Amino acid sequence: MEILIRAIVLFIVLFIIVKLLGKKQIKNLTLYDYILSITIGSIAADTIISLDTPLYDGILALVVFGAIGYLSSLLSYHNHTVEEIMDGEPLILFENNDFNYENLETAKLSVAKVLENCRLKGCFDINELDCAVLEPSGDISILLKGKAQPITSNDLKSTVQKNSKKQTLNHLVIVDGVLNEEELKKAKKSYHWLTNYLKEKEILLERVTLLSIDKNNKITLFSK
Repeated sequence: MEILIRAIVLFIVLFIIVKLLGKKQIKNLTLYDYILSITIGSIAADTIISLDTPLYDGILALVVFGAIGYLSSLLSYHNHTVEEIMDGEPLILFENNDFNYENLETAKLSVAKVLENCRLKGCFDINELDCAVLEPSGDISILLKGKAQPITSNDLKSTVQKNSKKQTLNHLVIVDGVLNEEELKKAKKSYHWLTNYLKEKEILLERVTLLSIDKNNKITLFSK
């Protein structure tokens, strides 16, 4: 019976705190928001189940953390510097036809993960990518080349023609220094060809971040 009463009381307290903190989707939570949410949830769960913990202490802890979250949100809203400290800044991962390896290392993101996010957003060819940015929420935003240009009737016509053709994926032969032999075979290339190609470019395989081959035999190469 006591657990039931605790659960009802803490649900009401949590409801009030959530209403004060504002609505945010899970995917839009920053690292700070995530830590705060986990902490508040942990305090509530522990207070409900642990009968040795006074209900008053649990409510007080929730109110304190809720107040911290509310005040930090206010400060972030009115002060850009505080917002940068709390939420972090966007990181450019791809720009000017190349990866920003320093920012990739800072974000602990691999080229493979960036490519995955690009595919999820409809970009299957790295040559069509103009810019990729890691947002403070952890999501990756992308801008395709020519996307910002005004749409004309010719653009619409070419788009229809393009969509009417069967699209194929590029063969990702090397990603993050790892060779995919199956993709190499699908591209109808041999290992001997690959070693000679890299030798001509004076690049070691482990230094290659991306080597892809499209259906027209066009090779795209990025290296550190």
